[in-house]
Amino acid sequence: MEIGYEANEETFKERYNASHELLLKEHQLFDIYNDYDGINNLKTVNDNAGIQPVKVDEKLIELVKWGKDIYQLTDGKVNIAYGAVLRLWHDKREIGMADPEKGELPDEEALKEAAEHTDINDIIIDEAAGTIYLQDPEMSLDVGGIAKGYATEDAARLLESAGSDSFMLNLGGNLRAIGLKDNKEKWICPVENPTYRDSQTGDQYSAMTYLDGMSLVTSGDYERYYVVDGKRYHHIIDPETLYPAAYHRSVTILTHDSALADALSTALFSMSIEDGKKLIQAVSDGSSILGKSDRVGRVEVMWISADGTKTFTDGFEDFTRK
Repeated sequence: MEIGYEANEETFKERYNASHELLLKEHQLFDIYNDYDGINNLKTVNDNAGIQPVKVDEKLIELVKWGKDIYQLTDGKVNIAYGAVLRLWHDKREIGMADPEKGELPDEEALKEAAEHTDINDIIIDEAAGTIYLQDPEMSLDVGGIAKGYATEDAARLLESAGSDSFMLNLGGNLRAIGLKDNKEKWICPVENPTYRDSQTGDQYSAMTYLDGMSLVTSGDYERYYVVDGKRYHHIIDPETLYPAAYHRSVTILTHDSALADALSTALFSMSIEDGKKLIQAVSDGSSILGKSDRVGRVEVMWISADGTKTFTDGFEDFTRK
């Protein structure tokens, strides 16, 4: 969903169509499930694992390079080479969501075997040739933890470069504000309360944020999950356990760049609050692998625990005031 304010309707349509076209292109490039005529996408790369390098669009190379940076930044908590493990969970989750009585967990030995094929160093990028090659034939890429935010930020930068100064992008809950709403007031962006989803009681929102030129991304256990023997199994897998991360109900990131927000929300969901705060500090002060790149800026976080307790970084509540 895109909301924008322009001086005339024609300008809005032009900019909307341009951003929509970009998002559609990147959706197809980053897709691991479907083929598209004339496009070598991530599915093409995965299908050719251990066989041959695949010539791909420059944008796909940029995303995979970003994925490698995020792997280092998060000490492996976000690993785009984790597709073999994630596919096992995805297949069981699809069955369990369609028919709860058939819900079951992936075989543990199969998970351990799949985890043997997740070495990010087996992703070979040849920028001169414009190719990506997976040298482990059992490896597959899955960019679900970073791609939506990356595409959102690309669309935002396209709009900004075209002169837009009042736009809101909402890609499945990844929010990116450009300027003020109608150049007058901050964008109102609520953060869903995970416990409200469970019982439909209490407050529907955990926080109400007010944004100007910022991104808001939340990772939670309440969107994509299934239940086995009364226990919820969601889609964010902790590489250390091979099972869904069990630290928090949700993690919300506020920062300017949507690509960074998406990656950090995924990473912090699989970390303790203490370790998450250390990572945020390293990113904010420029001492992480990202240094002081144009993607790095102020980062604020809200964690929600299993019992509903909310923990904030020091500046998060600055964004809960108009």
